[in-house]
Amino acid sequence: MRFVTDEESKKEYKKFLEGHERCNFQQSLEWAKVKDNWKNEVILAEDDNGKIIGSMSVLIRKIPIFGNIMYSSRGPVCDVHDLNAMKQLTEGAKELAKKYKAIVLRIEPDIESSDKQFRELAINLGYKIKDDAKDFKDEIQPRYVFRLDIKGKTEEEVMAGFHQKWRYNIRLAGKKGVEVKEGTREDLKDFHRIMVETGRRDDFIIRPLEYFEKMYDNLGPDHMKVLMAYYEGKPISGVIPIFYGNKTWYLYGASSNQHRNLMPNYLLQWEMIKMAIARKDDIYDFRGVSGVVDESHPQYGLYRFKKGFGATFTEFIGEVYMPYKPITYKMYRFSEKAFRTMRELKRKIKK
Repeated sequence: MRFVTDEESKKEYKKFLEGHERCNFQQSLEWAKVKDNWKNEVILAEDDNGKIIGSMSVLIRKIPIFGNIMYSSRGPVCDVHDLNAMKQLTEGAKELAKKYKAIVLRIEPDIESSDKQFRELAINLGYKIKDDAKDFKDEIQPRYVFRLDIKGKTEEEVMAGFHQKWRYNIRLAGKKGVEVKEGTREDLKDFHRIMVETGRRDDFIIRPLEYFEKMYDNLGPDHMKVLMAYYEGKPISGVIPIFYGNKTWYLYGASSNQHRNLMPNYLLQWEMIKMAIARKDDIYDFRGVSGVVDESHPQYGLYRFKKGFGATFTEFIGEVYMPYKPITYKMYRFSEKAFRTMRELKRKIKK
């Protein structure tokens, strides 16, 4: 086991990450730069010949009163059933916990909830598993997502798997004059303006424009793009896809209250999927939906929209964590939950 410490090991790590089937952009060095209010450390697991067999990018941040927490979003990247690799990464995390006096390591891996072998291995290594989340607000990363298998498929084969109405809506947008164009960093201003409109309509918190600009500075244009839909020359909708390794992620979307009947969001999704197919990706990831599959749920429309593209509803295992200071961590979790509750109350009062 070793850590990424210099430019050579950074190159070695990037090559390993991009070539691994479990690659995730949130494990990348580029993403760590976006999260520059956290310190970043990368742990590498090796075989007897010094070849990398696993990795875990860890973000570290100080929480007032409680101390440092360590967080690995969508890590680790390895054969998650390989005890040797998992053991090395776990030992590396313990070294970091000592170095930073951390109270916990929190991981939200893209490992399916049904993976009993991983559950058993993780518990035997000392991890605990919190897998009761149902809504977006319950965890940092969505536990429930839709994923579309596009490995080795043509555009025609992929579109054939869409619901008939979805295929109709994609064609309708084109016939009605909706045009999709790839934007630049400057177009993030239009995207953000529309996203603020979306947030007000659908009641969610919006990140500032500077955050998206920082994303573009570190990931664009190779790993991140801005796609905007126009009608009569005016931007009416936009999306931000992320490309990394063998996957494409639909990370952010925004749509104006005007011209929604022209179905620009359907066309934007299709344009992103076509990009993923052209890259010969294995997976197009629609990202999160609520785990409450009920027509009365406020997020059911999002579930229905993503499902219509023929994607598979996927339930991840939830949060896997290693408490280094269990009592302090329990106190922190209590305060974290209280903070979220108060924030929701304040938002409701403001309405």
